[in-house]
Amino acid sequence: MKKLLLIIALLSPALTFAQHKKPLPSTFDLVIGTYTTGTSKGIYVYRFYEDRGRVAYLNEIDDVTNPSYVTTSADNKFLYAVNEGPQGGVSSFTFNGNTGKMVLINKQLTQGADPCHVLEDKEQRNLFVANYTSGSLAVFPINKDGSIAPLSQLIQDSGSSIVKDRQQGPHVHNAILTNNEKYLLYTDLGTDKVNIMRYKASKNPPLTPADPASVSVAAGNGPRHMVFSEGDKYLYLVQEIGGVINTYAYDNGNLKQLQSLSMLTPAMKGNIGSAAIKISPDGRFLYASNRGNANDIVQYAIDPNNGTLTFVSRTPSLGKGPRDFAIDPSGKFLVVANQNSDSIFVYRLDPATGKPANPVSHIEVGNPVCLKFVPAE
Repeated sequence: MKKLLLIIALLSPALTFAQHKKPLPSTFDLVIGTYTTGTSKGIYVYRFYEDRGRVAYLNEIDDVTNPSYVTTSADNKFLYAVNEGPQGGVSSFTFNGNTGKMVLINKQLTQGADPCHVLEDKEQRNLFVANYTSGSLAVFPINKDGSIAPLSQLIQDSGSSIVKDRQQGPHVHNAILTNNEKYLLYTDLGTDKVNIMRYKASKNPPLTPADPASVSVAAGNGPRHMVFSEGDKYLYLVQEIGGVINTYAYDNGNLKQLQSLSMLTPAMKGNIGSAAIKISPDGRFLYASNRGNANDIVQYAIDPNNGTLTFVSRTPSLGKGPRDFAIDPSGKFLVVANQNSDSIFVYRLDPATGKPANPVSHIEVGNPVCLKFVPAE
């Protein structure tokens, strides 16, 4: 009996690892959020085949105003989209991964202007919406049927920074939860801050300021989007106005800056518009997009020992304005949404170096600004 227990104990880590590494689905849906100011009418769903990076139209839902950012629930049964505009809204939909069909459930006003990001917690208890122009973070409880309940908390930022035409007031842009969901961090482009909140889904209000409640970036950089490394050991922040990526060590609500790197070449002149930031599924590489005159995707290697970044490659975008991009869950492909050329390109990633190769496919979608992979099976 003792020998049997010893064998089980020795095998347990291997069994746990095998269960954690269960095979990925071979087919995904690519959900696309857009601005409806051009040819787009709403949200589009394409089938993505990870064997060769093929993309095929599946479904769409029309009459959705400016769904510029979308996300799905943890169980992938519901989809949420902001409705960006002066009187901002957030909408909920049922979502069928097999067919890509979406059906509107309900909509709530965000009590702010131009919501540009939406996030749901893993327990599907609350929805967090960043109101960009009015500079606030809105919190909505989620009902079991996926519908959005009335607003439960509105956090209004204040302040400004040195770039007068961009930072005349607060501009909340992005919110992310830590893996254990004890903390929520959100960026304010207008005040050059990353705000840190304690989160408890069962409390009212669910968000309370941490101590310290924020960290500041260099004046005029304009923090935009963030991503955590696996296990929340490091946080990476892309800054839109300055074209800079900051690396932080993260520990229980505290951030310590380790590095600050320019994404731009020394010869770069003109408009800067850094946008999205993502980490490859294997955790080896970080990618970030530049709009403006740079118009490219920049790749860095992540040092596994200290989280710092080293430049690897720069890939010119074949379209204009790479607003968002996504890495498919297999890590084989990089999909780039070019807002200003109504195009989406699929690049194959080199398995050894992580560098994007020539595109293997592309589609035309009006004003694509958000990409989300969802299992189709």
